[in-house]
Amino acid sequence: MVTPSPFAFLDHLARRAGDSLQPPAWLVDELQHRAVLFLNHVLGQEAQAQERLARQRGKVVRIEWRQFHMLLAATPAGLLERAPAHAVADLTLAVTDESPAALARAALAGEKPAVRISGDVQLAAEVNWLVDNVRWDVEDDLARVIGDAPAHSVAQAARGLASALRGFIAKAGRATAPAAAAGERPE
Repeated sequence: MVTPSPFAFLDHLARRAGDSLQPPAWLVDELQHRAVLFLNHVLGQEAQAQERLARQRGKVVRIEWRQFHMLLAATPAGLLERAPAHAVADLTLAVTDESPAALARAALAGEKPAVRISGDVQLAAEVNWLVDNVRWDVEDDLARVIGDAPAHSVAQAARGLASALRGFIAKAGRATAPAAAAGERPE
């Protein structure tokens, strides 16, 4: 007997909630604004990333997932800004996996989501370089607030928790793999 994965239930629940619940436009707008601020904070810590992005100034990237989309433009300073709604995208990145649970599971496992890419090849290469090479230094930001030693301790505990979660997810994925290989569908 195959033990059903709790991820199948969570995936089904997330899909149903995502299909029926739509956030108000003001919330989507505010979340996009906050996302741009966060991305610029991370980019601001990496001079090489800013140089690469500055070379793409004025170019627009459209990021899509389900019914949501966001238009970002590179600035001359090597940061990002939200592009006007009527802007024509030079590059479109469409996340193909519709399941929020599957995306979260992949992110916790350290994997990139599957993305359909269309448009400017050079801009796509720069975006790929940014995704591969730019990381948020959480410990450094936390140290500014609580000090170096406590920040190191908190970061170390968070890394341990993340490692345990990755192990759990990998184990759960292996438990459902025999069922998928045998043609069974876990319920």
